[in-house]
Amino acid sequence: MIIQLLGAARIVTGSCYSLTTKKEKILIDCGTFQGGKEMERLNYEPFNFNPRDYEALILTHAHLDHCGRIPKLVKYGFRGKIFATDATRELAKIIMMDSAKISAKDVDHENKRRRREGLPPRKPLYNEGDVKAAMKLFRVVSYDEDVKITKNIFAKFYDAGHILGASSIQIQVKEDKKETLISFSGDIGQSESVIVKNTEPIIKSDYVFVESTYGDRLHPEIEDREKEFVRVINESYQKGGKLMIPSFTVERAQELLYCIAKFKKQRIIPDVPVYLDSPMAMKATEVFSRHHEYYNERIAKNLAEGENPFDFPGLIYTKTTNESKALNFINKPCIIIAGNGMCSAGRIKHHIRNGIDNEKNTLLFVGFQVQGTLGYWIKKGEKKVKLLGVEMDVNAKIESIDSFSGHADYLELIQWLKNFLPKPKKVFITHGEEEQSLAFSKRIGELGFENYVPVMNETIEL
Repeated sequence: MIIQLLGAARIVTGSCYSLTTKKEKILIDCGTFQGGKEMERLNYEPFNFNPRDYEALILTHAHLDHCGRIPKLVKYGFRGKIFATDATRELAKIIMMDSAKISAKDVDHENKRRRREGLPPRKPLYNEGDVKAAMKLFRVVSYDEDVKITKNIFAKFYDAGHILGASSIQIQVKEDKKETLISFSGDIGQSESVIVKNTEPIIKSDYVFVESTYGDRLHPEIEDREKEFVRVINESYQKGGKLMIPSFTVERAQELLYCIAKFKKQRIIPDVPVYLDSPMAMKATEVFSRHHEYYNERIAKNLAEGENPFDFPGLIYTKTTNESKALNFINKPCIIIAGNGMCSAGRIKHHIRNGIDNEKNTLLFVGFQVQGTLGYWIKKGEKKVKLLGVEMDVNAKIESIDSFSGHADYLELIQWLKNFLPKPKKVFITHGEEEQSLAFSKRIGELGFENYVPVMNETIEL
């Protein structure tokens, strides 16, 4: 059996594994590469395999770096089944449809430049028709259900606690009268998630592929994170400016709304208007509202008491482009939550373009910033950034609360690994920037886990 790392090896994005036996081939995830131009160019490179050869794809969850190239896979011949939870299927459709629209706009802009330079036009990565074709291939599965993927490959999905419907996968492969268990962590959530249930352990596996986004970092306690969020909101209000929050539209936006509603109820922040300026986040919130079965006990209790965790007085959904543009003319304190989380696309780019040079304003990062993205450079401390063709002075206050991340820190990742009894024969460390993966390798090595940090496109024989 051979597993090839087709993405997210010593980088965070582009998750994709190929699992090949003598007779069968499947994929685990097929996500978009995100970052600078060189990284994003990888999305347009041909697959280094034939999509038609694969019988199935297992999707761990609906974030773009895990599902974003599935329509491209279908565009180039994949016709296998796609296995995912119901919430993952619904959220993936929203994410991929949005990606198709962004790709069309980006390519249209790029082709104007290419025409000026006498270069041939570029085609979008995929279109909405490709997304619709991909959706027809989805098969819904439940947690802890034994699922037949192919004749000799079976899978069981476990709650990863990362976002709504996210899964870790245990795969059983039967080959040459031998059974091998391989587990893929997907993205592991924090031990105390704001909305979803805690991570469900997997207790048996011969080999494990584990993420390492925060392989060398610890998150503060939830109470400390909430205190920081309250401080940022109050200080922004006192300055009389806007608090702009770039947010991932799935899970993070909903977590922010829940926290702000809680703060308002406790009267520890002012009665400041809050604008959710992301059509995709609005659609995702509708999915959240339909799937209470994924909620933790705290949110379930709120619902039982008649409280909507994603609605409160002063929350305004800006559905249209004109409503979004009107926010530029607000001259009083407000909170604007807009996608995307890394400032590489979406309405947040326009809010930053119109507000980052104003020292009254605050830009708050609440998620991981992939190297090379606009969010990465601003968070790093750049004093000038080029945005929508214009160089801007960064005069707004820049704040960051990393502990809002949906990813486990290194202690939580270690705890996830400790659930395997006995220890796996080998642990493969993926989905992390190189220094994070290598640091995590050292940490778990000291605990007796034999491990290895593969590189992109490396082939591993098990």
